[in-house]
Amino acid sequence: MAGVSKSGLKAPFFKHSGGTLFFSFLLLLAAMLPNLAGAAALSAQDKTCLACHGLNGMQKKLADGDMLALHINGGAFADSVHGGMGCTACHAAVDAKTHPAAGRKIDSARKYSVAQISVCKACHEDKFKQYENSIHASLLREGNPIAPVCTDCHNPHAVKPKSARHSLKDVPCQKCHSSIFEAYAGSVHGLAHGKSDKSNAPICSDCHQAHDVSAASTSDHAKNACQGCHSNVLRDHRDWLPNAATHLQVISCPACHSPNAKRRVDLRLFDSVSQQRVQEKEGVPQFETRARSADEKGQGLNSLALQSLLKQFNSDGSEGKTTLRGRLEVTESAAIHQLATKDKALSDCAICHSAGGNAFQSVTVSIVGPDGRPLRYDAQKDVLNTVVSVDSVSGFYAIGSTRIKLLDWLLVLTMLGGISIPIGHQTVRWIFRRYAQKLREEEAAKNSGTATPPAGPAGDTNK
Repeated sequence: MAGVSKSGLKAPFFKHSGGTLFFSFLLLLAAMLPNLAGAAALSAQDKTCLACHGLNGMQKKLADGDMLALHINGGAFADSVHGGMGCTACHAAVDAKTHPAAGRKIDSARKYSVAQISVCKACHEDKFKQYENSIHASLLREGNPIAPVCTDCHNPHAVKPKSARHSLKDVPCQKCHSSIFEAYAGSVHGLAHGKSDKSNAPICSDCHQAHDVSAASTSDHAKNACQGCHSNVLRDHRDWLPNAATHLQVISCPACHSPNAKRRVDLRLFDSVSQQRVQEKEGVPQFETRARSADEKGQGLNSLALQSLLKQFNSDGSEGKTTLRGRLEVTESAAIHQLATKDKALSDCAICHSAGGNAFQSVTVSIVGPDGRPLRYDAQKDVLNTVVSVDSVSGFYAIGSTRIKLLDWLLVLTMLGGISIPIGHQTVRWIFRRYAQKLREEEAAKNSGTATPPAGPAGDTNK
């Protein structure tokens, strides 16, 4: 038993106390050494802070019963972009003389992280403005409990310039988007990046931006991101794909380059005047209300309901302003990121241009929500297969693509009609010219007196 001699008598207290304290000091020093490695450049004041915060397992119990981690790795902090600024640059409210303040109340770790945003804003105002316009900030304003804030993506005590590019394990997006990140890691981009930390293969922020993260499916941002690297995409597709420019306009890249993905046709409400997708105004929800009103049976918008919906959006006197622009896209977010090598991309025209194509079995109608996220409402697949829908889907229709045989015949007749107009016009002109020439010849004969006088009444030969 510690502190008891072999004779059973207690050892002198100072011997027990001194040995224990010395042993505890060695343990404390051993625990701090890994955390202080590389921290020589820190100021004396910072080292004073780390004397406590460098201890492994240091934490504080919060009002909600949760624990707030207070441990800081000194070496990582010294090597970070914030190391030269020192602790007080971000923790100016802490008074070293009275710290730790007794009884300081912190409701929850979440509230503490949200409150610390203002500290980041003081130096990174430009990034903060970008963040405010992002989908993440929108989720935060809605009260989403897991909407990411600065410290969810950046460890303020260990952040390095572009650290997310160094290794896939450093990409912060995977904390919330694990299934999508797993799909990306197995894609042609993820595998290329995983081979080398210096790879130029795109990561999340290359396509979605780092701070002004938006819903890529509501704009041409994703397509532009693809073509930003694959600049010869149009030329390469023209080598084998008819009407390549049209295909690239109405088909998303993953629809062909994620060969195992499920697909759908999304009919997007489109402003033909501004050439932008229609966006719902903040606080004025109309899309779902109007869609449900048109879809009386709740079975998805049929052809007549779809026309009714368009009339409602054009009821402000701007008839024909709101139209539909169709796009073939992938339905699941994870599959969008599971891009394969180009030799595995779909290139069989019959996949889409044949009766019963799987890609045309799922149809939605969409609008851009106030926060930039798409709002979708289901439509019946027959909206792409009936003559009634011609006006609704005219911007998306191409001969053979929707497999409406009647529409194909109508298109052929229209083309023949277009050809017959100039032919008919030339024929009428030829007939008219012949008739005019005959009239001129008769008139000339009459004026010359050679015209045969008309015969008199029958039997009257003496006049």
